[in-house]
Amino acid sequence: MKEVDLLFFGAHPDDVELSAGGMVARAVRDGLRAGLIDLTRGEMGTRGTPATRQKEARASAKILGATFREQLDFGDGDLRFGREEELEIVALLRRTRPKLVFAPFPDDRHPDHTRAGRLVTDASFYSGLRALDTGGAAHRPQTVIYYLQNYMLPPTFVADVTDAWKTKMKAIYAFKSQWHDPKSKEPRTFISDPAFLEMIEGRGRHFGVMIGAKYGEAFITKQPPRVDDVIAAYGGREV
Repeated sequence: MKEVDLLFFGAHPDDVELSAGGMVARAVRDGLRAGLIDLTRGEMGTRGTPATRQKEARASAKILGATFREQLDFGDGDLRFGREEELEIVALLRRTRPKLVFAPFPDDRHPDHTRAGRLVTDASFYSGLRALDTGGAAHRPQTVIYYLQNYMLPPTFVADVTDAWKTKMKAIYAFKSQWHDPKSKEPRTFISDPAFLEMIEGRGRHFGVMIGAKYGEAFITKQPPRVDDVIAAYGGREV
């Protein structure tokens, strides 16, 4: 596992793609290194199998241009977030040394998303404690940035992912076991309804309009980002 600039965590395979896939693709396009970590194998999913989803996840990571994608086994449907899991994330952060970490917002409809956000946040702090021995040098990311999933909240910032949108959607479609397929005999789910991916498209356009772009992805941070050029930050928008 190599060092990266950005490290994206998801509770399940496809979480990152749906909410922050554009950010991953844009970062890679801009010459940054991005890694992906799935905290579970998605074994409680109604459609597909863990093996299928792992194969899809690898294909998606390749499309996005990720430096690596690792899949952990913290338990889908009851994601564990105790000390053992924290230390595993700490060791991973110290090995990959990201500047920024992305995780689900730690208050979501799905308990696994909530737990994942809390786990990554806590581990990112503990990773900076020199007295905590995990066999690697202490490293604390600059901040944890949260992406939105089920609940929509006022964003701290919105990223223009217009140029990366096609790549994001291609990466999402790599998880073909999860989406609508008229030939599929698997049970219908909330996300296998054709309207679900239409919603992802609409959400991207909605956030894009907020910043004067075609497509956007929204993020929340507990500390505001630094802005050196106020005019540039609000460029392309009208009151």
